[in-house]
Parts: sequence; C-alpha cells; structure tokens
Amino acid sequence: MRNVTETVKQLIIINILFFIGTLLVSGLAYKYLALFFPENQDFKAWQPITYMFMHGGFMHILFNMFALYSFGSALELFWGSKKFLFFYISCGLGSALVHTGVNYYHFQEGLNTLLSNGFSKVEILQLLNEGKIDTRWQELLTVTEFQNFTSAYLGTAVGASGAIYGIIVAFAFMFPDAELGLMFIPIPIKAKYFVPGLVLIDLYLGVSGKSIFGGGGIAHFAHVGGALFGFLIMWYWKKNQFNSNRWN
Repeated sequence: MRNVTETVKQLIIINILFFIGTLLVSGLAYKYLALFFPENQDFKAWQPITYMFMHGGFMHILFNMFALYSFGSALELFWGSKKFLFFYISCGLGSALVHTGVNYYHFQEGLNTLLSNGFSKVEILQLLNEGKIDTRWQELLTVTEFQNFTSAYLGTAVGASGAIYGIIVAFAFMFPDAELGLMFIPIPIKAKYFVPGLVLIDLYLGVSGKSIFGGGGIAHFAHVGGALFGFLIMWYWKKNQFNSNRWN
C-alpha cells in the first residue's frame, strides 16, 4: 500500500476491522450495523452510515477494497482528504437512500394489495417482525410481488459498493480517457464507456431481477444509487466551479 493515500488507507483499515469484528460476533453485528428497512423493528438511525463498512464475505470486501485502492487514491490526490471523504460518505448515503426508496415502493405495492383484501397493517408488521408470513399472502400476490414485498422488509444491505460506484463515476468524470479492464474482458475500455456500461448493467439487473452469474442477494439499486449521487455531485461541482481549497 505504498502508493495509497492517507484517507483511502484509513477507510480500508476501518473496513477490514469491521469485517474481522463481524467474523467474531457474526449475527449481532449484522443486527445492529447492517441497513434494515426503516419500519423493521431492527432499524437503527446509525445504520445508513455503518452498513457501508460491513461486508457479506471475503470476496465482497476484497473487490470493494481493491476498487477503493485503485480509484480512490487518484481522486484524493486531486481533491484532498476532506473533500474526498465528504464525497465517499455522500455516495454511501445516497446509495442507502435509493436502495431504501426502491424497497419502500415494493413493500408499499404488496402492502396495498393485502390491505385491500382485509388484512391489517398491524397484523402484517407483527408477522414480519417475527420472521413469519401468512400463506394467504402468496395467493393474493404474484411470485415477484411476494418476493419483493418480503425481501424489502426482511432483507438487509451491507457493503461499500454504493460509495465505490460513486468513486468510479467520479474517476470516469475526471479521467474519461483512462483505459480500464476486467479479468474476463481482455480489451481495455475507456472509463467514459466502461463506467456507464457498468451502471446500466446494474440498472437492468435491478429492474429485471436477473443475475449474470446466477446468484442473488446483490443490491443493484444501491449500486445505481451510489453512481447517481456521485454523478450529481460531480455535475454540481463542475457547474459551480467548486473550489477544492476550501476543503483543505
């Protein structure tokens, strides 16, 4: 980590410490630090911050920290530590906001159907908080609606991916002609094409509910949210010719 900048290095260390701590206390850490749906009884006010330092497994944290190391240091060198940290946290919060907003839409869609068929919200929330479901829900909702409804309420989000997506969007914004590549794509692609393509793939997978590799549990809209907030911040800074010196 000789070429890593100070704030990026500290973020990587914090994420690693969180990951090790999670391995030691497991379920307790996820219960208090992962991001829950706001109406879930396990939701806590600090979770929109702490969730971005949690990770679901070794490969999850490895890819995120490698991306932070690869793209973050270049941005911190240009911006300074305070501006970089503000951007990173803002993208993580934006990711949580979009992810929660999409979950709210899915939950409300299913809830409205159940309420119109005689169920009470108190009864529904009580069952969900107990980790239970009423089998009659499956008769009233489509398979997709039922999955979206239950996962929106019971699911959790962890990971720095939203903040990382904001970072790579900013990198593409500042260095559009930098050539990037993936292990399974042998041809380098310029950042101005690579990053939008990556975000569009996530958007498609989020809308369609599909997965390239056949696995689930990926919060695609959290990725899109981080990218969106990263773009909006960069656009605002460029439009207003933001003075980076005020952050130093």
